[in-house]
Amino acid sequence: MVVIRLLAGRQVHPIGLGCMNLSWAYGTPPAEEDKVRLLNRALDLGCNHLDTANIYGKGTNEELLARALKARRGEFLLASKTGIVVEGANRGIDCRPAAMHQSIEDSLARLQTDHIDLFYMHRFDRKVPVADMVGALAEAIAAGKIGAYGVSEWSAAHVREAHAVHPMAAVQTEYSLWTRNVELGVKDACTELGIALVAFSPLGRGAFGAELADPSTLEDGDLRRSMPRFSAENWPENLRLIRGLAALAQEAGLTPAQLALRWVLQQGEHVHAIPGTTSIAHLEQNHAAATIAVAEEIVTEAGVLISQLTVRGHRYHDAIRGTIDTEEFPAETDAG
Repeated sequence: MVVIRLLAGRQVHPIGLGCMNLSWAYGTPPAEEDKVRLLNRALDLGCNHLDTANIYGKGTNEELLARALKARRGEFLLASKTGIVVEGANRGIDCRPAAMHQSIEDSLARLQTDHIDLFYMHRFDRKVPVADMVGALAEAIAAGKIGAYGVSEWSAAHVREAHAVHPMAAVQTEYSLWTRNVELGVKDACTELGIALVAFSPLGRGAFGAELADPSTLEDGDLRRSMPRFSAENWPENLRLIRGLAALAQEAGLTPAQLALRWVLQQGEHVHAIPGTTSIAHLEQNHAAATIAVAEEIVTEAGVLISQLTVRGHRYHDAIRGTIDTEEFPAETDAG
């Protein structure tokens, strides 16, 4: 396997680090010193692609990266995002040019840098013409404030439309053994247009670590408590699949997370994965997944065991589904 892959014009390790859960979303974040230690350990390992967003902890995740890594800024590709806005219990999308320009300035200030290597529109804004959205980011590229732009959870048709306005560097979307919506068009569009595909939640939001036995024990603020795949109705069957993955991985001398990551990476040389973790041990295991020898038939078997055909439940609850532009399988559409 090729260990180095191209992203936004830069050579990076194919397994980066999604930084969200160091500040938000999956329960109580680690202590400050533990977060700083983990981020520095990532760079020490050669994990040189770090992904954050303005929404993660309402900006505190970007501030964390500045505190922890400002002295090492040149060692990694920095990616952030804009477009999701939260006001109290209300959540919306705002990719108006003026809003994005202001968001870039705010992110640069929080990150304590003058340049973000890769900047994504976090969701598709149906209220703004694609040319206007992309045009704003093209202006930021010309001004040297961002190096390249990407989009997250956009459909293949909108990816193509945006790329025609200004070349796109990356599409970030959920991609894993149990979430394969990109295979309905986005993955092929990326291959054809030379766009990197960055897989978030490649470990099934932590499920493929095979350490979560009962989602009802998760903290009240954990996002997974509202996700259908972790519900009391669907989890028992999904846990059965995960235990099968763990057994298969053990047979191959891998952790189940390593096998899940290896499956994602083997879907194309343009595919990157950004698993998140609060554990240095898991960080090290995830990073090593790119180079551990594993038989092709084991990876293939993992993909048969867990897929959109075997998983139970949609990846998002109803309130979030309407914000997703990525294509859905017919069963998912019917279920909605």
